[in-house]
Amino acid sequence: MSLTFQQLGPVLALILVGFLPNEIWRLLGVVLVRGLDETSPIITWVRAVATAMLAGVLAQLVLATSGGLATIPIGVRVGSLGLGFVAFLIARQSVFVGVLVGETAVILGAYAFAP
Repeated sequence: MSLTFQQLGPVLALILVGFLPNEIWRLLGVVLVRGLDETSPIITWVRAVATAMLAGVLAQLVLATSGGLATIPIGVRVGSLGLGFVAFLIARQSVFVGVLVGETAVILGAYAFAP
Protein backbone atom coordinates (compact mmCIF):
# COMPACT_ATOMS: atom_id res chain seq x y z
CA MET A 1 0.00 0.00 0.00
CA SER A 2 1.71 3.20 -1.12
CA LEU A 3 0.63 6.66 -0.07
CA THR A 4 0.74 9.58 -2.46
CA PHE A 5 1.65 13.15 -1.63
CA GLN A 6 -2.00 14.08 -2.13
CA GLN A 7 -2.97 11.68 0.65
CA LEU A 8 -0.15 12.79 2.94
CA GLY A 9 -0.60 16.51 2.21
CA PRO A 10 -3.16 17.27 4.92
CA VAL A 11 -1.17 15.34 7.52
CA LEU A 12 2.05 17.15 6.61
CA ALA A 13 0.26 20.50 6.68
CA LEU A 14 -1.13 19.71 10.14
CA ILE A 15 2.33 18.81 11.40
CA LEU A 16 4.04 21.85 9.86
CA VAL A 17 1.39 24.43 10.70
CA GLY A 18 -0.23 23.03 13.84
CA PHE A 19 2.26 20.88 15.70
CA LEU A 20 5.74 22.29 15.12
CA PRO A 21 5.06 25.95 15.97
CA ASN A 22 3.57 24.91 19.32
CA GLU A 23 6.36 22.46 20.09
CA ILE A 24 9.01 25.14 19.55
CA TRP A 25 7.45 27.24 22.33
CA ARG A 26 7.14 24.24 24.62
CA LEU A 27 10.78 23.32 24.09
CA LEU A 28 11.85 26.91 24.66
CA GLY A 29 9.83 26.94 27.89
CA VAL A 30 11.49 23.76 29.11
CA VAL A 31 14.93 25.21 28.40
CA LEU A 32 14.21 28.57 30.01
CA VAL A 33 12.68 27.28 33.26
CA ARG A 34 15.65 25.18 34.29
CA GLY A 35 16.75 26.25 37.73
CA LEU A 36 13.57 28.14 38.62
CA ASP A 37 12.06 27.45 42.00
CA GLU A 38 8.60 25.89 41.65
CA THR A 39 7.38 27.75 44.71
CA SER A 40 8.53 31.18 43.56
CA PRO A 41 5.80 33.84 43.37
CA ILE A 42 6.07 34.26 39.58
CA ILE A 43 5.74 30.53 38.89
CA THR A 44 2.81 30.32 41.33
CA TRP A 45 1.15 33.23 39.50
CA VAL A 46 1.75 31.64 36.06
CA ARG A 47 0.27 28.35 37.29
CA ALA A 48 -2.78 30.20 38.68
CA VAL A 49 -3.33 32.06 35.39
CA ALA A 50 -3.01 28.85 33.37
CA THR A 51 -5.48 27.10 35.68
CA ALA A 52 -7.94 30.00 35.43
CA MET A 53 -7.73 29.98 31.63
CA LEU A 54 -8.34 26.24 31.55
CA ALA A 55 -11.31 26.64 33.90
CA GLY A 56 -12.74 29.35 31.63
CA VAL A 57 -12.44 27.19 28.52
CA LEU A 58 -14.00 24.25 30.35
CA ALA A 59 -16.88 26.42 31.60
CA GLN A 60 -17.50 27.69 28.08
CA LEU A 61 -17.51 24.12 26.72
CA VAL A 62 -20.00 23.00 29.34
CA LEU A 63 -22.29 26.02 29.70
CA ALA A 64 -22.17 27.94 26.40
CA THR A 65 -21.34 25.28 23.87
CA SER A 66 -22.18 25.00 20.21
CA GLY A 67 -22.30 22.28 17.60
CA GLY A 68 -23.00 18.68 18.47
CA LEU A 69 -22.31 19.16 22.17
CA ALA A 70 -25.16 21.69 22.36
CA THR A 71 -27.65 18.89 21.62
CA ILE A 72 -26.73 17.19 24.90
CA PRO A 73 -28.85 18.46 27.81
CA ILE A 74 -27.14 20.89 30.19
CA GLY A 75 -27.77 18.57 33.14
CA VAL A 76 -25.82 15.78 31.45
CA ARG A 77 -22.92 18.12 30.69
CA VAL A 78 -22.77 19.54 34.23
CA GLY A 79 -23.25 16.08 35.78
CA SER A 80 -20.43 14.68 33.64
CA LEU A 81 -18.19 17.51 34.78
CA GLY A 82 -19.01 16.69 38.39
CA LEU A 83 -18.40 12.97 37.92
CA GLY A 84 -15.09 13.67 36.22
CA PHE A 85 -14.03 15.93 39.08
CA VAL A 86 -14.98 13.36 41.72
CA ALA A 87 -13.08 10.67 39.79
CA PHE A 88 -10.09 13.03 39.59
CA LEU A 89 -10.11 13.42 43.38
CA ILE A 90 -10.68 9.72 44.10
CA ALA A 91 -7.87 8.67 41.75
CA ARG A 92 -5.35 10.81 43.67
CA GLN A 93 -5.66 13.75 41.29
CA SER A 94 -5.16 11.77 38.09
CA VAL A 95 -6.13 14.03 35.18
CA PHE A 96 -6.35 11.01 32.89
CA VAL A 97 -8.92 9.27 35.10
CA GLY A 98 -10.95 12.47 35.51
CA VAL A 99 -11.10 13.12 31.77
CA LEU A 100 -11.88 9.47 31.00
CA VAL A 101 -14.76 9.32 33.48
CA GLY A 102 -16.15 12.71 32.42
CA GLU A 103 -15.97 11.83 28.73
CA THR A 104 -17.58 8.44 29.29
CA ALA A 105 -20.39 10.09 31.27
CA VAL A 106 -21.03 12.62 28.47
CA ILE A 107 -21.14 9.88 25.84
CA LEU A 108 -23.48 7.66 27.88
CA GLY A 109 -25.64 10.65 28.78
CA ALA A 110 -25.86 11.68 25.13
CA TYR A 111 -27.12 8.23 24.21
CA ALA A 112 -29.49 8.02 27.17
CA PHE A 113 -31.07 11.44 26.61
CA ALA A 114 -30.88 11.65 22.82
CA PRO A 115 -33.73 13.71 21.34
